[in-house]
Amino acid sequence: MNRKLKKLLLNWKVLLLIIFVAGSIATLAVRPLTYGIDIAGGVALIAQTERPVDSSTMEIVTDSLQERLNTFGLREVQIQAQGNDIVVVKVANVTSTEEANSLKKVIESQGVFYMEFNGVIFGTGKDITYVGVYQVKSDNSWAVPFRISKEAAEKFAELAKGKPGWPVDMFLDPPADSLLVVPRSIYDLMNSTAFNANAPEAPYLIERIESAFNTTTVVYANQSAEELKRLANGKQIVLAGVGAELVDELKAMNVSVRYIPKQSGVTDEEFIKKVLGLYGPYSLGAELAQGEPQTDVQITGHASNRFQAEQEARTVYTVLKSGSLPVKLKVIGMEFISPKLGESFKTQALYAGIAALMAVLLIVYLHYRSWKIAIPVASTSLSEVIIILGIAALIKWNLDLPSIAGIIAAIGTGVDQQIVITDELLGGDKSTKITRRSSTLKRIGRAFFIIFASAATTIAAMSLLLVYFVGTLKGFAVTTIIGVVIGTLITRPAYAEIAKYLVGEK
Repeated sequence: MNRKLKKLLLNWKVLLLIIFVAGSIATLAVRPLTYGIDIAGGVALIAQTERPVDSSTMEIVTDSLQERLNTFGLREVQIQAQGNDIVVVKVANVTSTEEANSLKKVIESQGVFYMEFNGVIFGTGKDITYVGVYQVKSDNSWAVPFRISKEAAEKFAELAKGKPGWPVDMFLDPPADSLLVVPRSIYDLMNSTAFNANAPEAPYLIERIESAFNTTTVVYANQSAEELKRLANGKQIVLAGVGAELVDELKAMNVSVRYIPKQSGVTDEEFIKKVLGLYGPYSLGAELAQGEPQTDVQITGHASNRFQAEQEARTVYTVLKSGSLPVKLKVIGMEFISPKLGESFKTQALYAGIAALMAVLLIVYLHYRSWKIAIPVASTSLSEVIIILGIAALIKWNLDLPSIAGIIAAIGTGVDQQIVITDELLGGDKSTKITRRSSTLKRIGRAFFIIFASAATTIAAMSLLLVYFVGTLKGFAVTTIIGVVIGTLITRPAYAEIAKYLVGEK
């Protein structure tokens, strides 16, 4: 290895490119890409509100639907508001009419919200008469004020008298009248003080849901479908992270069954909350344990930072609001996308990407008549694609066809800018070494002025698309922005160093 090549490989811009490519490959190896329904297959349901609503109301509707569908353990759910009365719900990997009809039922129902204390339901969504704007203070504490009906307040006062610190639970669409089948670790956590707020003497969560919702929890110990059916005794069976292989067998036995997978990275506590649709538990304040009915109450909390506090307060606000959705939804359209068709799209997109890189390689070669320029240009574009895919996997972005179109567009933009860099380097004079060095820096500076200007205008245009267009082109905007940012900050600077080595400063 000669001295100049060694110097190039140790250049920090080239090293940065190598690190990002290696990191992206490692990310893709441990966290596979996820795809939108136009590639993975699924169903799109189009719902219409009973009347046109304003943007803030539409935001509440979409947030509430997202929370509700998340409790059903669905992955790859996309909810988009279009106009003032249309909501599009896309769910990947749903291919049967039965599953789609279950989704339709969830969307068209206004949701069931419960407030529970000591195993007794003291209020539902109908008892929430007002939800105030949540507040987040400078110390990262938050509060969501709301008002409950007089009947709910009186019932709660009677239940809560003399029990400060006891857990107050809120549930959204819990698995009522069900046999909940869970792993041993989940069962042990539910059957402990982990969900008892500041009152270890209070009934455990497993007892509270049994009393409030007739939900019996059992440990999965490789029971057969027949044994689970016998245990359920007519109830719905909810398989929480276990027994996926029993779903079809139970359905064949005319048993209502739901399987909720446990995704990687989700803690047992988070999984329990998701399965039960549980928000809380919240510790009962001493002022509410006096036995005096109070209709104006609030839920408070504290987070480690302001962002988390905003998220927690917003979630509680949304859940309280979703107990009384401002409008009803009616599903007016349903469209299935075959996974086979999606697989075909994926294959075609792969071929299109390979063809694009080959075309880039050939055209650049014909332009410069030099493989030592053409190959680095194509290789840099390939590395850019790998980094974009690595980031998409890292942030769990659903790749759909518009997203792939954005990646191909980013390749085209990248090649243009690499040609600008190459042309600037090839266009210099050949005077003294010092003059040549100075001239090279000026030419690189001119090239990057064009690149930064182009990147700024592209990001500005795509940002408007991202913010104001929430339809399918959102994926195009996201991947284009990611590609432009990666190109501007990582791949183009690295290519400039490589190009200087190859054509500028031999």
